[in-house]
Amino acid sequence: MNNPIILVTGGTGFLGTYIIRELLRKGYTVRAIKRASSKLPAFIDTASWEGVDWHEADLLDVVSLQDAFAGVDAVIHAGAVVSFKPEDRRNMYAVNVTGTANVVNVALQENVRRLVHISSVAALGRTANGEVVNETKSWTENKLNTHYAISKFHGELEAWRGFAEGLEGVVLNPSTVLGYGDWNTSSCAIFRQAYQGMPWYTEGVNGFVGVEDLARATVAMLESQQSMERFVVSAENLPFRTLMTSIGREFGQRPPWRKASPAMGGIAWRLEKLRSLFNGHTPLLSRETARIAQSKTYFDSGKLLTTLPEFRFTPLEKVIRESCSRYLQQLKA
Repeated sequence: MNNPIILVTGGTGFLGTYIIRELLRKGYTVRAIKRASSKLPAFIDTASWEGVDWHEADLLDVVSLQDAFAGVDAVIHAGAVVSFKPEDRRNMYAVNVTGTANVVNVALQENVRRLVHISSVAALGRTANGEVVNETKSWTENKLNTHYAISKFHGELEAWRGFAEGLEGVVLNPSTVLGYGDWNTSSCAIFRQAYQGMPWYTEGVNGFVGVEDLARATVAMLESQQSMERFVVSAENLPFRTLMTSIGREFGQRPPWRKASPAMGGIAWRLEKLRSLFNGHTPLLSRETARIAQSKTYFDSGKLLTTLPEFRFTPLEKVIRESCSRYLQQLKA
């Protein structure tokens, strides 16, 4: 197929931005959708947007999606709402579930050949006691599943329905994504929190992956012959304390020194919510994230690395160092 047209949903988001850059680097014709109110992110140089065919569309507006999907060869569905705030839940479920159903339906209608659906390891469910999670894990209801996780699980079911109805494609389940972006939103807020100084730590463990690695893996799976498969995308498993210590060190901050018990975590998220009312920032901690911070889940990307034998993850130490350097440059600008 000569110069296929690849459509990216969530093109102005943290991950979508890097996916677009990777597609352009590899010479694809890129179409992307954005809402009328969305602005191109400032954390990517403007030259990266040259050649992108932007369409104003909304995941909840089927007619606008039909216009954007016309003539497209493949879709990377990276559009989603990531939030742990109760006031965002209604919109999050609408976008992550109904929005994904709309993407699948329009892709089938417009005879799109291939779909890469960006889900989350959250859609596989978390564990409390240090189990290893891979593609074989089945979703089970438990108190560690956030509303975000539930929305991604049900959204993912729509992608599997699309595959059953004739779409080719795969599901990617990335762990927490790290990198340089808008540190007031998404997982980038971890860097803001470390820069401001984080005294508390927990014994929890989680998986993490660099955003540029995830973008490379996404495009590689777009180009693969794999279909009706899922792939965990996670570079390393780290204790939350180690992560915050590493980021804080790059910012010249003291490492976390106070252990937060589950009870203290309950106090911390309430204080963070109160502080957010005054500073206007989205709170990094919530009732749900405080619970996650106490859990231990290890993620295994062995299937991805076997399927893509030339793919290598960037060490998280390097991801953190380079991201912090760019955040500091931004603060000085």
